[in-house]
Amino acid sequence: MKRSPLSIILAAFLLTAVVYPQSNSPAPKQAGAPDAPTTGTQNTGVQSTPLAKPAPSGSEATGSAQSPAPATTTEEPQQPKTVILDSSATSGGVLVTDGTDPILDPPPLPDGKTTLVGGVVSNVDHIRNHMTIAVFGGGRWKVGFDERTHIFRNGAETTQLAIKKGERVYVDTMLDKSRHQVFARNIRVGAAALPADADGQVVDVDPEHQTLVLRDQIGASPVHFSVNGDTKITHGTSAASFNDVRPGSLVHVKFSPERPNRGLAREIAIVAAPGSAFTFVGKITYLDVHRGLLALQSVLDDKNYEVHFNPAHIDVKDSLAVGTEVRIVATFDGPKYTAQTIVLTKPAE
Repeated sequence: MKRSPLSIILAAFLLTAVVYPQSNSPAPKQAGAPDAPTTGTQNTGVQSTPLAKPAPSGSEATGSAQSPAPATTTEEPQQPKTVILDSSATSGGVLVTDGTDPILDPPPLPDGKTTLVGGVVSNVDHIRNHMTIAVFGGGRWKVGFDERTHIFRNGAETTQLAIKKGERVYVDTMLDKSRHQVFARNIRVGAAALPADADGQVVDVDPEHQTLVLRDQIGASPVHFSVNGDTKITHGTSAASFNDVRPGSLVHVKFSPERPNRGLAREIAIVAAPGSAFTFVGKITYLDVHRGLLALQSVLDDKNYEVHFNPAHIDVKDSLAVGTEVRIVATFDGPKYTAQTIVLTKPAE
């Protein structure tokens, strides 16, 4: 078949286009290879971040230029922590404590003299931490206890669960003024009969039946005692008799509890009898000139005594002050001490 020159030229041109492709044409895409990011001078208005290519395997790795993977930084995970914040209105943020809890920590033991009281537990409340004792000398006392109280049974320390109704107990009591209650410092459960002490003012004396009634400093109910020939009675450093014990006298009684309202007094010390004169030496701890009342801490027994005085009869009333050391001669008339003379020995510092 004879071809025309025009068809021959057209065929040659097509053959050249197939053998020599244009340089700006994209390379054929290999099977399974990811799309390459578009590069060049064209600006599409969107800046994209290239993804890391998966590592080629087999023959795809041969002869192909591998671009380095983008550098990545791995942050270490933070450890969990707890911050306690103060939610009060005056808080500054974080609540800082010194390791003590004013709510949970028990208060200190009250100050004052300890009195031993024996009796039988008539009621106990382990929830409210108090018990009622039928005192051997007479009356009923409500006594509180808490974690500061030491409780013993047969010499071994135990818990408050050992206190049960009907148990014989001996309690070292103290007056807790902050809580307005009698507080138990030590409780001995199931102990044998022990001598006890009582301080107070004599309310009534019965010489015929050899009994006396005492208003104790702690208990509200009067306490009844009996005496016999073995009861030792003293007034100061001198021996005394039961006839010297008069209503209104301040006494200290040591007794052996035997049965309710009939405790036997083994020793009776008359501290002050009505009409007796006393000399106090010590420092003024309280002063009210208008009421004519002062409190003095005695240097002899380190106790505080209330002393009444008539400002019109005291020459040094203008020099009295808290902290002044004085010597007072006073008489005891039953309810109170009344100063007859007051002498300043050292001014207040």
